[in-house]
Amino acid sequence: MRRLFGSRWARLVLLVLLLGAAAASLAAWDPRTAVAAVPGFWRAPAFVALFALGTLAFLPKPALSVAAGVLFGARVGVPVAVLGTTGGAALAFGLGRGLGHGALRPLVRGKALTGLDRRLTERGFASVLLLRLVPGIPFQAVNLGAALSGVRAAPYLGATLLGVLPGTAAYVVAGASAGSPGSPAFLASTALIALLGAVSLAAAWRTRRRRLPDSAAAAAGPATA
Repeated sequence: MRRLFGSRWARLVLLVLLLGAAAASLAAWDPRTAVAAVPGFWRAPAFVALFALGTLAFLPKPALSVAAGVLFGARVGVPVAVLGTTGGAALAFGLGRGLGHGALRPLVRGKALTGLDRRLTERGFASVLLLRLVPGIPFQAVNLGAALSGVRAAPYLGATLLGVLPGTAAYVVAGASAGSPGSPAFLASTALIALLGAVSLAAAWRTRRRRLPDSAAAAAGPATA
């Protein structure tokens, strides 16, 4: 058994199976009903754990944040959701670093991937913070990408904790105030969500504009040669 899981490819297969099992579990449980069965004081810690597992199972993080607002209100829901998000990031990072790093690290090649790897390794906190603040970047992609890079765990987790706060708080407040759609809290949170969505679209459009000249130059290269 030790020899089997000493192989980097066996560990990679185990990582894929774990993530697949987590994703397949989506049909088996609902965080809200699961937390409702937990008594009193333990309900918030239970939701933090379920939130972390939910992100690993590829549940949409905004939906989990809204559920935190509905269940706990804004005052408790925001720290619960932020801790759950950070816990999920830590869990994915640990699995990716422990099981996938050895097999996938040699595959990090190419100009874009090498540049991203260098930035995450040399400027881990700032790079992860930026990736967390910019909406539209898949949460799990950042988790696993960071795990395959040389970024250290402490700056990765610190940047995650700070970076997810604005977006998470907006969704939690929206869930907590959904019963009063005309309230200032609901209007402010939905405005922030709309702003984050606009920023995401603008970032995607800007990235696409940058890629078009590169693609045109690559296509014209052999013809001009």
